[in-house]
Formats: sequence, C-alpha cells, structure tokens
Amino acid sequence: MPYELKVVIVTMVLGGLTFVIAKPVALQFTDADDFARRRNIWLILTPAVFICSNFWFFVLIAAPTLYWGGRKDTNPIAFYLFFMNVIPAVSVQIPTTGLGVNELFPIDIFMLLSLFVLVPAARRMRKGDAEQIDRKLGAMDYLLLGYGVLQIMLFVPPDLPTHVILHNSITGHLRAAFIFIVTVYLLYYVASRSVTSRSAMTDAMAAFCLSCTIMAVIAVFESLKRWPLYTMLYSKWEPAALIDQYLVRGGSLRAEASAGHPLALGYLLAIALGFWLYLQSHLKSRTQKLLVPIALCGGLIVTFSRGPWLGAIIIYVVYAVLRRKRMSELFGAAAILFITLGLIGLSPLGDHIASMLPFIGGKVGAGSLTYREILMARCWQLIFAHPFLGDQLAYLHMQDLRQGQGIIDIVNTYLFVTLFYGLAGITLFLGFILTGLRKAWGARTVWRHHDSAAALIASSIAACIVGTLFMLLDCSFILGYVPMFYTLAGLSSASIRLARAEKTSDAIITQSTAVA
Repeated sequence: MPYELKVVIVTMVLGGLTFVIAKPVALQFTDADDFARRRNIWLILTPAVFICSNFWFFVLIAAPTLYWGGRKDTNPIAFYLFFMNVIPAVSVQIPTTGLGVNELFPIDIFMLLSLFVLVPAARRMRKGDAEQIDRKLGAMDYLLLGYGVLQIMLFVPPDLPTHVILHNSITGHLRAAFIFIVTVYLLYYVASRSVTSRSAMTDAMAAFCLSCTIMAVIAVFESLKRWPLYTMLYSKWEPAALIDQYLVRGGSLRAEASAGHPLALGYLLAIALGFWLYLQSHLKSRTQKLLVPIALCGGLIVTFSRGPWLGAIIIYVVYAVLRRKRMSELFGAAAILFITLGLIGLSPLGDHIASMLPFIGGKVGAGSLTYREILMARCWQLIFAHPFLGDQLAYLHMQDLRQGQGIIDIVNTYLFVTLFYGLAGITLFLGFILTGLRKAWGARTVWRHHDSAAALIASSIAACIVGTLFMLLDCSFILGYVPMFYTLAGLSSASIRLARAEKTSDAIITQSTAVA
C-alpha cells in the first residue's frame, strides 16, 4: 500500500471519528448547515493534501472550495479558525516566469484563507449594513497599522544558511505591505467587525476548539505510534524547508499534527482549552464537558513543550480568578488543578514530564535553556547599542550562535521585536495586544453587571491573551502563533462592542417598559 494512502486512511479515520463524537456538542454552538459544510470541506481537503504531489494541484482544489465554503458560511471568522490548520503552513513561492520579477509572494494556508475567505468577507462587510459594521478606525487599528508600517520600512534580511545578506527594493516594500494588509490587518479587521452577536462569538470559539480537538487526537496517535503524519509535506512541497525531520525530546516524539511544530500545536491547544472553559458552561452533560478537555490535554502533553504546558495552567488560573464569585470557587478551581497535575505525575508519563521541567530538577532540554540565556545576553547588548529603531543587521553580530540547523534561533518574540524594531516596535506590538486585553476586561465589567454568563466570554478571551503574552516569552512569532494573536485581539475588540450594544439595548427595553 502506498505511504500516502496509509496516511490518508489514518487521518480520515481519526478525523471522521472525532466529527461523529463531537457533533452533538458542536451543534449546541454552531448552525447545523455550517457544521456539515465545514466537516465536508475538511474531508475533501485532508486527503487532497496527501494525494497531490504538487502544492499547486492542492491549490486548484483548495482555492475554489474555500471560496465557496466561505461565501456560504454564516460566520467567516469561525470558518477561518476551523481551517487555519487543516494543513501545515507549508510556504511555496508563486512562479514568476515571464513576469520580469524575481518573486511575487509566498502562498501557504494562511494566505489562501486570507485571499479566498477574508477578502470576500471584508468586501461583503463593506457593502453591508452600516449600523452593523463599525467602519471607523480605533486605537487598536492605528497601533497595528503603525507596527505594520514599521515592519515594511525597516527591512530585516532573512537569516539564510548561506550567510548571504539580501537587500530590499521598492517591489520588496510593496510585497511586504501587501502581505501585511492581507494576512494580518485584514484578519484583525474581520475578527473585530464580523462578530456582531454572542452566538457568532461562541461559534468562532467552538469552531476553533473542534479543529484543535481533531489535531489533538491526531497528535496522540502520532506520539503512540511514533509516526508524524504531516512532516512528509515539507520534503514533498518545500524541499528547502528546515522543518522536515522528527523532533524528539527525552526519547519521545514531539507530536505536531498539522500545526507545523510542537510549540505551535501546544500553543493552539492551550488557547482551545481557554475557549473551552467558557463553552463548557453551556453544557449539562458531564461527559460532554470532559471529553474535549481530555483530548486537548492529551494532545498538549505529547507535544512535550514546556512553554505551552505552563501557558495552559496560566490561562486556567486567570480564568478561574476572573470568573470567581466567591473565594471558595477559586480554591476549588486550584484544588482541581493540583489534583489533575498530581494524577499526571502518578501516571507512566509522570517521571518523563518531570525530567523536562528544570524548576524541579529536570535535565532534559537543559541545553536549549543554556543557549537561550547566552542568546538573550547577546541580544540585550545589541538592543542597548540600537535602542530606538533596532538593528536590522543584528544577525551579522551573532554568527557564533548558529545552531546545528544553521540558524540563529531567537525563541523569544519580545526579544526579536525589540532587537530588530527597537523600542518603537515593541511599544506598538505590546500596545496593540494590551489594548485588546483592556477591552476584554472592559467587556467583562460591562457584562458582569447585567449578564454574568456573558461575562465569561470576555474572561475566556482575557485569560487566553494573558496566556499568549506568557507563551511568547518562549517561542518565535511563527505558524499558528501569528493568526491566533491577531484573532484574539480582534475578538477582544468585538467583545467590548458587543457588550456595549447589549447594554444599550437592555437600557432601551427597560426604559420602554417603564414608560409603558
């Protein structure tokens, strides 16, 4: 049996079973037609990923399918979140034969979704009801656009294994502007403006949880069988990619499913757990409440990624603090957390996990921690030398820090932004997401006074943003981190707009009732 056919059978069986089991839960948050359509498109695109020998054959199938599904779907941001990891973010350059330019721009699943789902959705929003869509730019829009302009103007040459320093051009600036608008700003715009009801918000959260549950189930299979299912795509579609080998820690395969990297998968599953903390409050069945987090936690564990483990705990604790009505509830949440950690510690994985946690004496992966300490010290020297706009040629001063793969791995997003874009960059970057956190907090405050159940939406988003801020300390800004970062900011902006609209509506109803 061909290898690709084996992978198709495994992924279809695992995904199909997950859809069947999850359907009763998903339909409590998602329209039945939307659920069926998303499921069917997933069942079309997943086998196409492995069967297509060329990336462009897959694009011929995916582009019209995503465009059709996005137009039919009632919630474009939920559709985006469901499919943003249907395949790993394999990036392939558009051929430019005969166009007179060296390259146009790379295509991956995020770009496909932006072009064929978000762009049409934004066009429909612009033509829609002006009262429903807020077309004015706010503080978050200006901060994000400012950060984008800074990235476009301050060109950072890629860290090539050949050590060649590339120079930018007018077409390079235009290319960067196009990519930023289409894949970053447009995502924030649609997420912040298209979610105009509480049901749309819960649908978006549920769609993301379902896609992450599928990845978690596949990840557990990968770990148990020591068989990464999606890594073959890099050698088949992007031969020059560095991500073409198994990642192992402490003798265990680090599962990554379709997320592209164990750290990215761990991050996405941690955010899904944060969303589930709110969604499970709508369920009455204890079995339904437990199945999803069990799957997500299983997938999170087999990534063997310490940052997402701690990030998930932080999200849980922050949510517990924000939702508490009495101190007893907070203590109860903490007790459940410690009991769960204790059970994991007593399981066969307990010793293996403990060996990866340096703060309790673990030695596995200690080398990576030492590398990061040295890297941070060197980066701070360069930051102090170029504090305001950064040093775009900083890689030249760190050649002795190249790893075995031939790259300089700056695994701290804040360090990367400050190093290359200076205090101006980190101020805009943090100002954007912290403004989003403030809006989520504001939505929680508004909702708490008249609808405590709705306040849990904002509590979940706020907890996920706090967890994200922590996890970015231990990872580069890559893969699923990027779209989820901007989506969380967009959902926080939508939450305050939604909370204020509901408050105004309730006030009008109350006033009308009093007059009557």
